Amino acid sequence: MSNLSTKDLQTKLVSELKEWQKTEGAAAQFMDKLAHDTDHPVLKVVADIIHSDSLRHAKIQQLIIDSLEKSSISLSPQDVSQVWATIEEHIATERDMVKNVRDALELMKGRKMVVQQYLLEYLLFDEEKHDLLLEKLEGVKRGMYPYG
Repeated sequence: MSNLSTKDLQTKLVSELKEWQKTEGAAAQFMDKLAHDTDHPVLKVVADIIHSDSLRHAKIQQLIIDSLEKSSISLSPQDVSQVWATIEEHIATERDMVKNVRDALELMKGRKMVVQQYLLEYLLFDEEKHDLLLEKLEGVKRGMYPYG
């Protein structure tokens, strides 16, 4: 357990997040340059993915910083419940996409379709990440904030 006070922890976290944002900004710029420096579609899409992720990470970091410096943010079970029907529809769609990608990867086994497999594995990872994000929201809806 840390000996830092809550206020000191918040200050330290804000400082670290601001440094992390600089790193994400540099990564986004680097990947933007890479995307412009190549005509290869696979390299271009990988650079675009990382560029977009870096920008998204910086945005999330800013939300955390704002929640610590300006005003706190809460997410109640009621907030999630209000939009849960839409979220459930999307969960079903995400699970269908995961199944489809897994089926496609299974069909590709032993076919030496390395680039296609690489891209499909990325899509599978990303869809599984979305499923986890929505699963955590379901915990909020039930009134249990996931810890650990």
